[in-house]
Amino acid sequence: MFSVKELVESSTMKSVPSNYICHKTPEDFMLNYETENIPTIDFLQLTSSNPNERSNAIQQLGDACRDWGFFMLINHDVPETLREKMVRVGQSFFDLSKEEKMEFAGEKILDPIRYGTSFNLMVDTALFWRDYLKCLVHPHLNAPSKPPGLRETFEEYSRKGKKVVEELLKGISLSLGLEENYIHKRMNVELGSQVLVINCYPPCPNPELVMGLPAHTDHGLLTLLQQNHLGGLQIQHNGKWIPINPLPKSFLINTGDHMEFLWQILTNGKYKSVIHRAVVNTKGTRISIGTAHGPNLDTIVGPAPELVGDDNPALYRAITYRDYILLQQNNELDKKTCLERIRI
Repeated sequence: MFSVKELVESSTMKSVPSNYICHKTPEDFMLNYETENIPTIDFLQLTSSNPNERSNAIQQLGDACRDWGFFMLINHDVPETLREKMVRVGQSFFDLSKEEKMEFAGEKILDPIRYGTSFNLMVDTALFWRDYLKCLVHPHLNAPSKPPGLRETFEEYSRKGKKVVEELLKGISLSLGLEENYIHKRMNVELGSQVLVINCYPPCPNPELVMGLPAHTDHGLLTLLQQNHLGGLQIQHNGKWIPINPLPKSFLINTGDHMEFLWQILTNGKYKSVIHRAVVNTKGTRISIGTAHGPNLDTIVGPAPELVGDDNPALYRAITYRDYILLQQNNELDKKTCLERIRI
């Protein structure tokens, strides 16, 4: 494995190597910079003891999931000092020597700790301008033993992030007229998986030729995302790409495939997983931290039998969350959601 960071820091690179050049269509360059309508959810209001405040926040949350599959979360419970520390330890990991990082390379897709580059070197037709560290941090913490302080920081960050997600799932359940713990129970969130991914996108001399990550959706229910001072996330809305400039101290939240999987029965497909991508820049290294929250790996996810009938047939076949992840990770990121691969 030859990482992008090593490539950029080598003295031999004068231009983008041909194996990193991605084929792009005119649609890939259709941008919409009118970002003022991106939903913002106030976590304090969502968890407020004031019934009116909470009711309004739940309504806004439901609208965001239905209309966007994406929102910014402000006034959450994760301290900014901890978020800043996560960025620092993430950068410190990628600054380790090649030999130290390769100790955590892993061999299989579901290895609990995996350092790598691109997406899946076995299937990528073009390599992506990205190195990553991926760790399964719940139900059991898995994290590299170096650099110092990384493991402890991961533990605190993932624990606080999980509490935020649990409150969001309560609000989403209520927005659908369900009991607030419906998703928590149905998807076995207590023993569910929590995958923390730190992405490293080094500067690129010709960013228009490459992709950090191409258009894709996330597995799981919700993903919490934060980044350093450099932007790069774009979401697809109404056929155009919207560059996201997050509010200070906010989390970016996107709904995953298993939110859509669940909702296809409950809402006739109204709540969608959002298509998004990561672009790179010439200025500096972008660090992003995504935490995907999903069911337990062995949970069979499928339409609830009591909600399926002649007038409301199942759209997807039941599949374990483990097999769903393997299906996604073993296929190219080709603008298709993995849900399309299990449609009946």
